[in-house]
Amino acid sequence: MTATIDGTTISERVTSPPARLSLTPMGSVPGLLDGAWWPRSRDLSRELPALVAVLDACWGRITRVTVNPSHWPVVPRKVAVAGHTVHVGWFSDEQDPHKLILLSYTAGRWDLLVIPPETGAAAAARLMAAATIPGGLAAASGLMASEDVARDARDALGQEEEWETDGGRPSAAAEQPVPTGPMSSARGR
Repeated sequence: MTATIDGTTISERVTSPPARLSLTPMGSVPGLLDGAWWPRSRDLSRELPALVAVLDACWGRITRVTVNPSHWPVVPRKVAVAGHTVHVGWFSDEQDPHKLILLSYTAGRWDLLVIPPETGAAAAARLMAAATIPGGLAAASGLMASEDVARDARDALGQEEEWETDGGRPSAAAEQPVPTGPMSSARGR
């Protein structure tokens, strides 16, 4: 995917729905991730204001965000958020494509798993729970890969169950040999 860098500041804030966000508990053992974010689209200009507004209240004013552009078609340089500007940077090789890094001059750095917008609700809930485990050592791409493996296993199991119910595998009764010969009539009585 090719990313376009947009040099303009978004001055008109489009009203965004509340951020779908899950954070590790405050004061817990630090891990590789501080939580997970499930945006509704791949439009950073539209999605970041709601996320940063929530995090400003929790963590202090967010001043900079970095992303990997592989999943974002347009990366704006600046985004207006509730009375201040957030600078947006990108790193294609240095940053995990499934991670968003948020920086605050006063409070530090936080790393969030970015769950793709097209992810189903059940998978997103599993990923959000996994990303908020205190002291968790799973990287963002590692969590996404494990969810992909789990989804593939569920799909394969579902296909096998469907195959068995569609007559693909004979039932246990059908697998037993049918007796033949003179004794078969006596058994049937």
